This record gives sequence, structure tokens and C-alpha cells, in this order.
Amino acid sequence: MTGYAEILAQVAGTGRRLNRDELESRRLFGEQAAEAGHSLRSLVRLHLDATRASWPGVGTAASGTGVADSVLAAVTQAVDAFAEGYERAQRLAVRQEEAARREFIDDLLYGRSDLGRLAERAERFGLVLSRAHAVAVAEGPEAYDDTAQVTRLVETALISRFGDRRILITTKNGQLICIAPGDQDDVLSFFAKQAYAATDGSRVAIGRPQSGAGGVVHSYEEALSTLELAGRLELDEPVLRAADLLVYPVLTRDRQAMADLVVSVLGPLRGARGGAEPLLRTLEKYFDAGCTAAEAARRLALSVRALTYRLDRIHQLTGANPADPVHRYTLQTAVIGARLLGWPAQEI
Repeated sequence: MTGYAEILAQVAGTGRRLNRDELESRRLFGEQAAEAGHSLRSLVRLHLDATRASWPGVGTAASGTGVADSVLAAVTQAVDAFAEGYERAQRLAVRQEEAARREFIDDLLYGRSDLGRLAERAERFGLVLSRAHAVAVAEGPEAYDDTAQVTRLVETALISRFGDRRILITTKNGQLICIAPGDQDDVLSFFAKQAYAATDGSRVAIGRPQSGAGGVVHSYEEALSTLELAGRLELDEPVLRAADLLVYPVLTRDRQAMADLVVSVLGPLRGARGGAEPLLRTLEKYFDAGCTAAEAARRLALSVRALTYRLDRIHQLTGANPADPVHRYTLQTAVIGARLLGWPAQEI
């Protein structure tokens, strides 16, 4: 409030408006008040109280209508400038907070910061990194950021349901991300349900709980790998858990061995009319259907007779009978390997 009463006295005496320096000083005071944590409501009330206490010329000729108009105009200018400075400081604080939050998210998900320092910063955003955490990643039909309506809808739903459970909702590379304590699987399941509904059919992958600051990175990378794996295998499930798909990374750990298996077992299918892809898809649906011919035929929109012909053709070309339990495991493993390696579309 420094200098406010003096400004009112001068305005009452001259009828002038506030000059540029006076307005700028009010803005600076507004910024300082915001940075000090004062509420704008209380500060406006202080201005009005000061106006009443120091109203110039009370009981004199100076208190006429013209002077009152000038003083009230000055009050309007002063409060407006003060509020402008206050809002300017708040916008800057919000931008700084957003920048700090984004920097923290990047460091957390990429593991680029000192783990001790990262754990200290995490407390500010509601995470206790000494606990185990799991990460869920939702991938929708479009890219999302922190200001997207989908992000706000999902975040509001989680807060309404769980309150403050040390949950962090954010976005990265257009994907929705939920970080939650590893022992609160209900949070991640609810996030998956809400993300699926809000995005009109997203796919969500949930990484395994991992301990420590580096555990968030590992769980996040598992979720991303699971999404990529689901795309390669054309999995239909809307929610995928890394723990349920651990066999696939094991199968591809020795890429060269898997490539040799695919080429040696399924390579002869290239000699079929139409190439290997139709017969490869036939095997895939046959195994997905539990080796039930009628169900596999339905999924492929074929007659059972046509399906049986294709299975016989596969037997002729590869020497392996899909209906024989001895051959089935080798064929199914090769089919999975083909999808993981992108064969036959890509040479391996």
C-alpha cells in the first residue's frame, strides 16, 4: 500500500489520472504481493479500506462530485494495475510450475537425473519413490497432452474416486500415463477403464511394480514394450499386463535363433499360391481358437472344409502337422516369432 494515500491526495487536488510510473509501481506491488502469497481478495479489501480512511478533503469543498469522480477513477486505475501485476506474477508462477513438472516427468521417465535428487523432487508432486510403483500407459486414436480434454476427464475421474493416493497423471509423446503405488492395482485398473472410455477405444498397457526411483523407468519401459508387442501380435485385448506377456520377450531374446526357427519351419509356406501370409494367418487363428477347427473357420470367415484344406496344405509344405501335438508347439512358436519379427513382410 506504499504511496497509495499520497496518490489519492494528489488526484483530489489536481483531478489528474495516474501517470505511467505510478501505474507501473502498482503493478510491481501486485507482483510482490502474489509472490508473498497474499490473496487478491484481501488485498482489494485493503485498497478499499485505505481509500475510505484517507479519502481526501472530507468535510471540505474538495469533497465535491468532481473530486469524488476523480478519486474513484484513480482508485479504479490503481486497483486494476495492482491486480494486473498480481495476475502476471501468478501466470509466471503457473508457467514455472508447469515447466518444473514437465522437467520432473521427463527425468523420472527417462532416468536422466540423480536418483537422490529425483526422490526429493518427487515429494513435491506427491510421489514417494522409496516405495514400489507401477506405470500404466494408454495409447488412443490421437495424441494427448496435459491440457487435452481427455487428460482432464481421466484425471478428474481418478481424483474423484481415490482422492489423494499419491497418484500422478501426465502425458508423454501423446500417450496418457498413470503412475501409482505398486500395491494399488485398483488405481491402474480404474485408470485403464477411464482411459478406454474417454478415448473411445484406447489400448492400455500396465508395467510390473518396480522399487525405487529407477523402478518407475523400468515399469514405464515395460508398458511401452507391451504396447509395441501388442501391435506386432495384433492382440485385441484393451488392457494388457506386462506380467502376462513375459514369455514373448524370452522368445525374442535370441533373435537369430528365432529367425532361424521361423525361416526353417515356415519358410516353405512362401511356395503356396498367394504367398505365406494367408497360411500364416490360418495357423495363427487356429492356435488362438484352441485348435478347434470350427471356431478357427468362423474367425477366418471360411467353411470348415476350406480350413481343413489349408491345414493339409501347411502339412504338405512344412512337413509339420498342426493337429499333431508333437508338431504343434514348434509351429505355434514359429508363428509367434514370425509376428514378432515382422515376417514375411520383412526379410529376416
